[in-house]
Amino acid sequence: MLTKLFGAAVQGIDATIVTIEVNSSRGIKFFLVGLPDSAVKESHERIMSALQVNGYKFPTCQIVVNMAPADIRKEGSSYDLPLAIGILAATGTVSSDKLNRYLIIGELGLDGNLQPIKGALPIAICAREQGLEGLILPKQNAREAAVVNNLKVFGVENITEVIEFFNGIRTLEPTIVNTREEFYRSQDNFPFDFADVKGQENVKRALEVAAAGGHNLIMIGAPGSGKSMMAKCLPSILPPLTLAESLETTKIHSVAGKLGKDSSLIAVRPFRSPHHTISQVAMVGGGSSPQPGEISLAHNGVLFLDELPEFNRSVLEVLRQPLEDRRITISRSKYTLEYPASFTLIASMNPCPCGYYNHPTRHCVCSPGQVQRYLNKISGPLLDRIDIQIEIVPVPFEKLSEQTRGESSAAIRERVIRARQIQANRFAHDAGVHCNAQMSSRLLHQYALPDEKGLSLLRNAMERFHLSARAYDRILKVSRTIADLENAEHIQPHHLAEAISYRNLDRENWAG
Repeated sequence: MLTKLFGAAVQGIDATIVTIEVNSSRGIKFFLVGLPDSAVKESHERIMSALQVNGYKFPTCQIVVNMAPADIRKEGSSYDLPLAIGILAATGTVSSDKLNRYLIIGELGLDGNLQPIKGALPIAICAREQGLEGLILPKQNAREAAVVNNLKVFGVENITEVIEFFNGIRTLEPTIVNTREEFYRSQDNFPFDFADVKGQENVKRALEVAAAGGHNLIMIGAPGSGKSMMAKCLPSILPPLTLAESLETTKIHSVAGKLGKDSSLIAVRPFRSPHHTISQVAMVGGGSSPQPGEISLAHNGVLFLDELPEFNRSVLEVLRQPLEDRRITISRSKYTLEYPASFTLIASMNPCPCGYYNHPTRHCVCSPGQVQRYLNKISGPLLDRIDIQIEIVPVPFEKLSEQTRGESSAAIRERVIRARQIQANRFAHDAGVHCNAQMSSRLLHQYALPDEKGLSLLRNAMERFHLSARAYDRILKVSRTIADLENAEHIQPHHLAEAISYRNLDRENWAG
């Protein structure tokens, strides 16, 4: 008897329907074809144990299972449940009347209980696109998949529930999630607030400009001056995610298995802070079983690299292309995948090995050569791609001991949202451009040309500090954002002056 049912394979951040064909005939062998990996082949033992523990017998006839399309490699243990149901349906234990209306996915334990899977959200989206009536998957993933509307999502705990459902003995209740209500309810949950930061008004201003225009930023200062704390406060002033951005972000985290139990949509922009020992593959993604890297997990959010010079230079260099293209293409001999990587890069570093170069009160013990070698760990091309470079000095005791709180993140966020709305209106007809940091040269000439006085100021800065052509573009983009924060139609000289002040590390004499 031949039976067909549907599973799914995740490729990149999207899913593809896998048709599982099971044929039973006379004989005693078990064949599994369709390019399965070791984890899929091992499903035979898990299925046998799960059926035996729950009172069902594994068929004694010959079973041939084909997983189509056969040119896509089937990876992981999430095919256990559809394979088990298909085998039982082919031998008449499970009714096949409703099988073609559902997508089935799930990993079986030896006792028949279902374990959570990765990629439930893209699988649910795929099921809806294929016009299927419902999705059956482990209960732990039900809320994640239920954010997809017009699809019945059934979360189950044991294989017996699925068998009884298809045999008409049991009724399964679909999981209902009010997507919009949950999304908007969770948008303002931030663990850090700028109101708790003492002093550092110039750095707060730089972070506000970075948030308003989507600019990359690096903070350089002595240990204990507040670099990490202020970086962690940045998500609290970024504009809220839209539903479309939230869905795309959740898909990436779903594929990577980073969503918590019973999670639904990610409502807050991600903040990723990898350790400086991270490898290239972990940063950009890929591997033998392809997974999104840190730059993709930070999509629509912040990638924070603390102690930037301590990162392996080769790891930092792989950031150059994603910072420009906002996507990462991973090409290997067996596959080519593309992951989104539109993130705001925030980096921090000490100015020298001892950490006290340019410190107002403590003496630096490093020679000028040591300082320069330390800074040279970060390549010029990477530094050129960082729009804002800001120095931080330690907060004096008088500021630390103040009892008054600073300006709250909520107040700063309002200004950022207004500036982003101006940019959204400006780039409404430019596909793929959402903020000033994404402007091309054509758009710069259209929206960010200063007047004669501003050009003179910019010319003097370029000649005095020996700035590159890319730095010229970055200054114009940042000055356009500063003008937007003031709701100014044209870039004024004081906007340019502030933007030029954010290019500290471009100055040839900065390290002595």
